[in-house]
Amino acid sequence: MRSSLDRRSFLAASAAATLALPIFARAQQGGGAGVPRFSTTNPRWQAAYDAALDVLAGNVKVMPYVSKPVLIEGSVYQGIWQECGPHEALLYRKFRPDVARNSHLTFFELQRADGQLPANNKVVETGFGQIQMVVPIAATAWDLARATGDGELLETAYRACGAWDGWLMRHRNTRGTGLVEGFCTYDTGHDNSPRWKGMPNQCPNKDARTHHPIASLPRLCPDLSATVYGGRRALAAMAEALGNRDEAARWAEQAEAIRRRILDTLYVAEDAAFYDLDAQNQFVRVRSDILSRVCGEHVVDQKTFDILWTRQLGNRQVFWTRYPMASIAMDDPTFVRPIPANSWGGASQALTAMRAPRWIEHYGRTAEFTEMMNAWCEAIQADPSFRQQIDPETGAFTHGEDQPRYSPCALVMVDYSWRLVGVVEEPDALHWNVRPGHAAAAGTQLSLPTDAGRTAAMAYDGRGASLTLSGKLLGRIEGGAVRLITDPEGTPRALLGIEPKPQRVTLRLAGRPPRTITIQPNRRIALDQG
Repeated sequence: MRSSLDRRSFLAASAAATLALPIFARAQQGGGAGVPRFSTTNPRWQAAYDAALDVLAGNVKVMPYVSKPVLIEGSVYQGIWQECGPHEALLYRKFRPDVARNSHLTFFELQRADGQLPANNKVVETGFGQIQMVVPIAATAWDLARATGDGELLETAYRACGAWDGWLMRHRNTRGTGLVEGFCTYDTGHDNSPRWKGMPNQCPNKDARTHHPIASLPRLCPDLSATVYGGRRALAAMAEALGNRDEAARWAEQAEAIRRRILDTLYVAEDAAFYDLDAQNQFVRVRSDILSRVCGEHVVDQKTFDILWTRQLGNRQVFWTRYPMASIAMDDPTFVRPIPANSWGGASQALTAMRAPRWIEHYGRTAEFTEMMNAWCEAIQADPSFRQQIDPETGAFTHGEDQPRYSPCALVMVDYSWRLVGVVEEPDALHWNVRPGHAAAAGTQLSLPTDAGRTAAMAYDGRGASLTLSGKLLGRIEGGAVRLITDPEGTPRALLGIEPKPQRVTLRLAGRPPRTITIQPNRRIALDQG
């Protein structure tokens, strides 16, 4: 469903989706036709994939104050956090659409009258002592509402997220810069990070409107400001879908204003890095995954990203480690070793891996992303206990206080499996990722229900894969690895190079003569409709 649909069209689609939802949800919970299917003859891969789904199913819980089940973080984190819970549930939505919806509505239902959203809803409390945001809840709510035609969610999210933006500007813009301020460590979820060394974990008296009387507080934070930027872009899209053109223009203008302030105030070109700026106008020069979070909301243009990639994000001595991505640059003197539990001081975090698709493909690094996906899937198969973090050099998971059954790690295994050898649904497109020689493609058969009511399926043999949409053969791809991009109806649009090395592939698309080509990494080749 396109973002430009008017309110009447959106709500009409919503009504149909709402009527179908109970049946769809029951089918998914009961193993019906609506469930994504992934079957491989590689026993090690299948075992890890199935175990991941088991972790996720076990982490669907009913939390205090809200009567409907949500996807919790798992492990030692018995609750749902704003920084990641809605995003995690969005990734899980094909298996449990009800849980995806509830995981958003939880925050809206617990919102205070002044607009403040809770940072979390845990077994022990609903937390308002920090803002703790990374992936904008407005963005994931918009993605979910758009995909499912859920007009009620759309309208609820638009009201709630607009009020949240207002709260942030009233209480986290005390320096009048228009940027979002960090008051404590938990605001960014960077537990045990040298970025916040010496700073309190939480706001005083668990009141996120205030900060401790420390001379260097508050800080202007690039990633918190990027989250607001991404949220405003989503609010603009939601307003457009609701037919509020003037509000859409206002949100778009405010989004661009904060984007410019981030770049003008918090980017240090000579370091190719974004830093916090403290209340004494000193940069906190710790190179951290702030960079990927800013890119996750597409704050930087392609030219700036290419600099960040070369010098930082894609640099194998800095962030692009053997098991990407380190949470602190490997060559930064603040990198923490030995790696402790729950450490954003250097460990590669499952949350960062889970968020990578939000930026890495946008900036044209799909082939390099393959390396990251392979590394994480290998680490998980070597230790399928599904924990929070791994050593960026060895791939060993941290044990001890980091307990098993962590939802983000399980989602990495499931999501990456589909991105490596399966079909992924994007707005207005299907991405068919064909890798005949991959370990996960051994006799693999899979099927995915699409939002348009079709079933996208792939079947591998020793030479390649056959692609079908609702039983209709779209064609075969043989030889090397490539992505076929089609529209939702299966019409071929383009090919994309998805491996770090050139690939020679043969296309046998329905109604077209066979074609053998060599495709370079990250190169996109348009396919005519003839």
